Amino acid sequence: MSIDPEKSHARFIKKLRLPFPLLSDPEKKMVKTYGVWVQKNFLGKKYMGTERSTFVIDQDGRISAIFRKVKPDQHVDLVKGALTEQQK
Repeated sequence: MSIDPEKSHARFIKKLRLPFPLLSDPEKKMVKTYGVWVQKNFLGKKYMGTERSTFVIDQDGRISAIFRKVKPDQHVDLVKGALTEQQK
């Protein structure tokens, strides 16, 4: 999910041939609810933005794992581990 508009998501899905939908939250309701609309700092400038995070949601609709400040090189293995644990 991101605050980007649906048209942007459609182009991204097509470009990367993603086999799943992306959620759009231009009103920032969900990013605020999940606490990932945060103050960021880049080159001394402070601004509001979305913190890259992953929420693993179980079959009952409950959050079973949260990964904040995602580091792409480690992220896939962490999420796979959480999904494996969830299936036990």
